[in-house]
Amino acid sequence: MQSVYQHLISLLFIFSSLQVNQLTEGCSCALTHPQDAFCNSDIVIRAKVVGKKLLRDGPFGTMRYTVKQMKMYKGFDKVQHVQHIYTDASESLCGVKFDINKYQYLITGRVYDDKVYTGLCNFNERWERLSLAQKKGINHRYQLGCNCRIKPCHYLPCFVTSKNECLWTDMLSHFGYPGYQSRHYACIQQKEGYCSWYRGMTARDKTTINATDP
Repeated sequence: MQSVYQHLISLLFIFSSLQVNQLTEGCSCALTHPQDAFCNSDIVIRAKVVGKKLLRDGPFGTMRYTVKQMKMYKGFDKVQHVQHIYTDASESLCGVKFDINKYQYLITGRVYDDKVYTGLCNFNERWERLSLAQKKGINHRYQLGCNCRIKPCHYLPCFVTSKNECLWTDMLSHFGYPGYQSRHYACIQQKEGYCSWYRGMTARDKTTINATDP
């Protein structure tokens, strides 16, 4: 009887180990406003991916993408010119896949040992899919709000608790993520030290709105 009991305990241990391994192998990322992605990145560039090579390091390897840099928006103090982007070869480890010789991408990432690394949890998007406000944010506006804090609101009620916060309510919309604030607004610090959502499109459409609106 004792041997049967020990056998069951062993099976439960093996099953638990398999479950833990499955959980740790998945890639899970918190939702991030593009402005936060910009401010928290070492490198922000627009580039076309022109080649790739699988480097056999580690259990899954690293994919090295060769890029043709079109423009650098952030990271001049880190890297003068980006030629390669590194990411995990496995999507389960948050590796990102880029199409070769097809699109221009906005690519964000971090710099380690003079190499640029990115992944699924970074903000990487085809350039033509970005809204006009996002392109303007990347060019200039997001930088103006890096001292602000974008506070996610997942359920009501939620409030700002300091003057440097903007309330991000996209997650409450039935339209899902990315939502209207992500695509059309930047959280900008005003002269009085307060941060508020700002949408600047044309002379007829410039609107500064309260931190709780939209």
